[in-house]
Amino acid sequence: MDRLIDACLPDETGGLLALPVADTLKRAEGGRVAETLPRADKWAAQTPQMFRIGMLRDALAAAGSAVTDDASAIELAGHRPLLVEGDAANLKVTWPSDFVLAERVLAARQKGLA
Repeated sequence: MDRLIDACLPDETGGLLALPVADTLKRAEGGRVAETLPRADKWAAQTPQMFRIGMLRDALAAAGSAVTDDASAIELAGHRPLLVEGDAANLKVTWPSDFVLAERVLAARQKGLA
């Protein structure tokens, strides 16, 4: 969180926590692999994301439901958000199975195992 704040405060656009993608990425067509994508320039977006409030408000209003996160709205508005390296322990909770993982991690932390 401190890295995000320190990096974004002086930046005119703002940015997001993200991790370089470690997985091999596949593009699918019809349930089969169509190609393997290079991962060298791919990042997995995390939260929180930090942007100037006026810029973000305008970007979200213009984007409507066409985006999956604040950074996508900022990008559609023509800006280039800063990527700030995050932490793998910063779990993203999007799918139902993510809640199960988050519960396990929190339980392990409470027991002093993580």
